Order: sequence, then structure tokens, then C-alpha cells
Amino acid sequence: MIKRNRHLIIFATIVVTISIILVYTTRPKPVKVLVEKVEMGAIEETVANTRAGTVKACRRAQMAPAMGGQIALLPVKEGDSVKQGDLLLALWNDDLQAEVGLARSEAKAAKARAESVCVQADISEKNARRKTDLRKTQAISEELVDQAVATAKSQRADCTASRTSAIVSEERVGVAEALLERTLLKAPFDGIIVEMNGEISEYVTPSPPGIPTLPAIDMVDRSCFYVVAPIDEVDAPKIKPEMKSRITLDAFKDRRFPAKVRRVADYVLDREKQARTVDIEVIFDNPDDMLEMLPGYSADAEVILRTRDNVLRVPTETIIDKQQVYVFNSDDQSLELRDVKTGLSNWDHTEITGGLEQGELVVTTVDRKGVEDGAFAIIDESEE
Repeated sequence: MIKRNRHLIIFATIVVTISIILVYTTRPKPVKVLVEKVEMGAIEETVANTRAGTVKACRRAQMAPAMGGQIALLPVKEGDSVKQGDLLLALWNDDLQAEVGLARSEAKAAKARAESVCVQADISEKNARRKTDLRKTQAISEELVDQAVATAKSQRADCTASRTSAIVSEERVGVAEALLERTLLKAPFDGIIVEMNGEISEYVTPSPPGIPTLPAIDMVDRSCFYVVAPIDEVDAPKIKPEMKSRITLDAFKDRRFPAKVRRVADYVLDREKQARTVDIEVIFDNPDDMLEMLPGYSADAEVILRTRDNVLRVPTETIIDKQQVYVFNSDDQSLELRDVKTGLSNWDHTEITGGLEQGELVVTTVDRKGVEDGAFAIIDESEE
């Protein structure tokens, strides 16, 4: 009897072992997935640009002299920092400098002539007063008095005319200096030279009306930058100036720069009939961040419309069709496709208002082959 029981135990053990082997050998290969915990945290409703935006300088000047001529002086080069009023370029202007010198000399001579004429007018007026006093004593004739008075009036008129002529001469100096100034190119603000088109002895000409030409000097103010980004016309009415936002750039992949909306355009761009957009301008909050910027960087702007704190949230990439997620059950290592209710959402997180509990694991690799309801899965430790 004992021997028979022993055989039964051995037989049962063999059957169980074979069953276990069959289960593990016939069980489908597990799907490797990445998961995230359902957690509490802040979430924001945001609006982002539909196409890449562009970093622009708040002040940029693409300059050329007001008149054509040959470059005689070029005291700056690309990359130089300049102050407002610094000379950047000068055309050959020896003739205009000579005219300024001549005008100043003429103005000086006109002023001296006016002083001389006015001194004579003062003397004539004194002489006329003396003769008028003598006439009261019958010492001289009335005719001599009249001549003295007429001479005084005439010379006083000459004095006035000479002073007016001196003023005209001074204004001619201003005209000559203005013409000379047209041959000079000076920095309109503090900035840096980013591009130059021209060398000493080359000729430059101003752009004809309606025909743009390359600027002689291009400079930007490195202290202030902003991003121009196109927003879908459906989202544009939600955005107002001073709203908080964030800027991301391809050049700084792992950083987000705090910013705020500076302006919303007053018109809709309809260059692409099927995707009309409204440009917004978003300016960096931190002046130090602007020191790292360059005009022309591609950038994205994310405007924060609303914020909620301490809500249940999951990564947005886990949401399927705005209403489902895959939940990883660690007890039996299976996946469950579950319906959920969502609230606020952005690129990073989506608010969960129903269907999930804090601490549950949701699958982030929802597009991986084999991910389906009821699938056998394991957490991919290597990618984690």
C-alpha cells in the first residue's frame, strides 16, 4: 500500500511539473513596456504654436548711408560691440567737409560785419540825439538834425539786416553739416555688429524705392529678444497680453525659458488657406536668458491658459483617443485597457477625473507592438 502511494505521489509530481513546463512554454512571450505612476500634481491648460516660431531681436537695424558714395572709413567689424552714436561707416566726403568749413568762415565774417554795422548805428543814434538837443538851443539848423536822424535810422536798419544775414549764414552751416552727416553711419543704439556688406573703397548706394538691397551694416540689440510664433486661429481668442508662457528651442533641448505674452497680432495670416494662424509675440522673463539667444533660432511658445494644483494626472502620451489608458497589473503582469475621464491637458500631463487611482501604473509605450487588452507584459528595466 505504501509502495502504491509512493508511486502516486511521484506520478502527481511529474504531472504538476509537466503542467508547469507546458504553461511556461506555451505562454506568449511578454511585451516589454514602460510605465509611469498615476500621481498628484499641478497641471496646466496650454496653447502652443502650430509651426515653429522664430527668435527675433527687440531692436535690429539694417542700415545703409542716406546717399551713395565710396566707403572711406570702416572702423568696425562683424562681432564688434558698439555704443549708441559710435561711427560705423563713413563715405568719402572731403568736398562736404570743405563746404562746412567755408560755411563756418562765412558765418563768422557775417557776424563780424553785423557787429561793425551795429556799432556805427549806435554812434549815429548818439550823434542824432546830441544834434536834437542842440536844436533846442537854436545852435544848429533843423536840416542838420533831420539828416542826423535819417542817418541813424538807416544805419540801424543796416544793423538789423546784417544780423539777419549772420543768422542765415549760421543756418547755412547747419545745412552743410546735415549734408556731411548723410555720409556717416552711426549706431542708433547699443548693440553688436552681426553682418557687414562692403569694404573700404567700395561703392554703396541706397535702395531704390521698392527694390530692397543688402544693408551696409546689420546690427542687433543683444539685451532684448522675443519669439514670434503662429497660433491656430481657433486658439487665438483665448490668448491675452501678459499671460504666462514658456519658450523651448531646438538649440537648448533640455531647457524651458519662462516668458510672457507681449502682443497678439491684429490680423489673421491666410497664406495657407487651410491653416490660418495669428502671430503672437512672447518675450523672455529673465534678462540673463536673452544673453544666450541669437536672432533666427527656431522656437516654440506654449501659453498657459489655466492652472490647477494637486490633481490626479498621468503623462499625456499614455492617453488613447482622449478617453483610454493601458493599466499594468503587477500581480499577474497583464495589461488592462481602461476607460478614463480627463480634464485639463497639455503636452506633458493630462488631468484624470475618473477611472484611475493614485499609485496605479499606466503604460507610456502604447504604440509598441503587442500592447493590447489582456496582454502578458513586463516592465522594460533596460529602458527605465
